[in-house]
Amino acid sequence: MRVTGERVTDIYDLSAPGCCGWVIREGSRQEGQVPLIDHNARRKEKIELAPHEAQHYKARSQAERANSLLKNNHGGRDVRVRGSPDVYTHLMFGILVIAVEQILRLLN
Repeated sequence: MRVTGERVTDIYDLSAPGCCGWVIREGSRQEGQVPLIDHNARRKEKIELAPHEAQHYKARSQAERANSLLKNNHGGRDVRVRGSPDVYTHLMFGILVIAVEQILRLLN
């Protein structure tokens, strides 16, 4: 969180349910961010996100879905080239295919 805060200005700290400890939440608040971390009940009562926070948390799910598509179906897991420009090109072709698939899905 601190390193990211030095590089970019962000408002929300989106994290997975496994990071729902109070130490992480307080650290996020101390950095001036709003922690959007889905609560992992762990034999306790589940704490729901506020409605406006739940809406922002959905963005994390969408990004994770795109990352999963890239890794599992479009070559993001098995990069067989070396060098930053080549890896970047390889991954961008995968993202291009994902974009085309989504456009075709909208047209059908």
